[in-house]
Amino acid sequence: MNDRSMSAAHGSQPEVLVLQHTLEDSPGYLGQWLDAQDVSWQVRCAEAGETYPDSVRGYRALAVLGGEWGANDDRPTLRQAEALIREADALGIPVIGHCLGGQLMARAFGGRVERLPQPEVGWLPIQMAGSDAARTWLGEASEAVVYQWHYDSFVELPKGAATLASSATCAHQAFAIGPHLAMQFHIEITPQKIATWLAAPGEVYPAAIARHPESVQSPTDMNTATMSHQTGSQALADHIYTQWRSRWR
Repeated sequence: MNDRSMSAAHGSQPEVLVLQHTLEDSPGYLGQWLDAQDVSWQVRCAEAGETYPDSVRGYRALAVLGGEWGANDDRPTLRQAEALIREADALGIPVIGHCLGGQLMARAFGGRVERLPQPEVGWLPIQMAGSDAARTWLGEASEAVVYQWHYDSFVELPKGAATLASSATCAHQAFAIGPHLAMQFHIEITPQKIATWLAAPGEVYPAAIARHPESVQSPTDMNTATMSHQTGSQALADHIYTQWRSRWR
């Protein structure tokens, strides 16, 4: 059952709003998880011409996906997403952000997003902060291998935010603020999403493989790593999404 039929089946406003920026960055495993939990949800895709709601009032949670756009791009839908994130915070509605979604959360709450000296693309390790908040949101492991595809990141966190994880090339891989979680990595990743992205990887990626082989994987290496790390990624996603849901009102 897809997102729209799931929402219609419940006959009322869905519990979760999912903001999708670009066509190729779909809900992925997030949608599978919501369906498995029998949670009603609605996705609105900006690039498909679907307008975002004027308000998040009435939803129980908000999820913001990634995409190839930059968080600092001059796009009205990005600024609207930030406004909805701030409104969700004011209403006590937990927000979870994936990659670009996490960057928009950083901006919305007063942080800063910039281009990194070194991109991260592929299955790469992150180190957990070891704090109570990190263990709550990310589990007891001290390290995990997660999927990345980003050239920018939140380089300055909002006031009151706690760093939950980092990597060798990205100091802030995840942060928590209030009931909200922002991630730089793609915990919603699926093999299908990876195949879609590799089919049209953009102009920057091929050169980045040669310039940054330690943090940018080739398609062959990435596909091999997917077979090793997808199961662990989904187990971590189950934990993260369960923690997010525990904060819904």
